[in-house]
Amino acid sequence: MSSVSPDKRRKMESALEQLKKHTVVVADTGDFNAIEEYKPQDATTNPSLILAAAKMAAYQHLVDQAIKYGIAKGGSEEEQVTNTMDKLFVSFGLEILKKIPGRVSTEVDARLSYDKDEMVSRALGLIALYEEAGIKKDRVLIKLSSTWEGIQAGRELEEKHGVHCNMTLLFSFAQAVACAEAKVTLISPFVGRIMDWYKENTDQKSYEVVLNSVISVTKIYNHYKKYDYTTVVMGASFRNTGEVKALAGCDLLTISPGLLGELSKDHSTVTPMLTVLQRQCGVQ
Repeated sequence: MSSVSPDKRRKMESALEQLKKHTVVVADTGDFNAIEEYKPQDATTNPSLILAAAKMAAYQHLVDQAIKYGIAKGGSEEEQVTNTMDKLFVSFGLEILKKIPGRVSTEVDARLSYDKDEMVSRALGLIALYEEAGIKKDRVLIKLSSTWEGIQAGRELEEKHGVHCNMTLLFSFAQAVACAEAKVTLISPFVGRIMDWYKENTDQKSYEVVLNSVISVTKIYNHYKKYDYTTVVMGASFRNTGEVKALAGCDLLTISPGLLGELSKDHSTVTPMLTVLQRQCGVQ
C-alpha cells in the first residue's frame, strides 16, 4: 500500500493529469508530431492550424502528395485547388489518427457556411477520403460552422449518413440549443473568441472578461445536462490555462500544445467546476 497521502499525491500530479480525470482532453493542432507527448484522447484541426503545420519542412511531402492528387483529379483550377485542400486536410488527419486512440475533427471549408447542400457534399467527400485510406467514419468528426444552414447540414449528415459532426464557430446560447435540437454529436463553443469580443467592445477588466467567456460555456453545459441532450460540449479556443481549469469537468476540452505544455508543468490543484450531477440537480 502506498504511504503517500491523497493530498500529497494530488500535489505531485500535474494539472494536465488531474484534468484528464474529469474531462476528455483533446489536442488542438495540425502538428501531429507535437501530440504524443501529452497523450490526448482526440484531436481537432482547422484550416489555419493545417496551414501552419504545412509550412513546416517536415510535412512538405504531404503538401506535395495533395497537390499531385488535386491535379490528377482534373477539372477547373478551382476544382483542383478544392480537391488538393481536402486531400491535405485528410492527410494530416490520417497522420494524427496514428497518434491518438480516439477521433480527429476535420473542417469543411467555412466559405460554404451558408450553403447546406454544399456542406453536406464536401463532408461526404472528406469521409470518402478517410474510408479510402481504411479509416471508418466513426473515428472522424466533421467540423461545420454553426450557422442555421450548417446546423441543418449537421442534422442531415447525422440522420441520413451516420456522419458525426462537430459544430464550430459557436458563440451563443441560441446556437447551442439549435445544435442540440438537431442532435449533432458535439459542439465547440469558443471561449477565447468570446473573451476577445468583451475585451474589444467593453471596458471590463481582464478577470471579468475571462469570467464572461467561461460563464457562456458553463450555461450551455448546464442546459444540456439539465434537459438530457445527447450532444456533448467541447470547450475550445482557449487563451490561457486559467480558462481551461475553470471549465474542468466539461465533457471535452480541446487545447493547444502550448497550453498542454503549461498544464503539464503546473502542479496546482484542479477542481471539477462542471459536473453532471450538479446540473441535473439544478445547482448553479
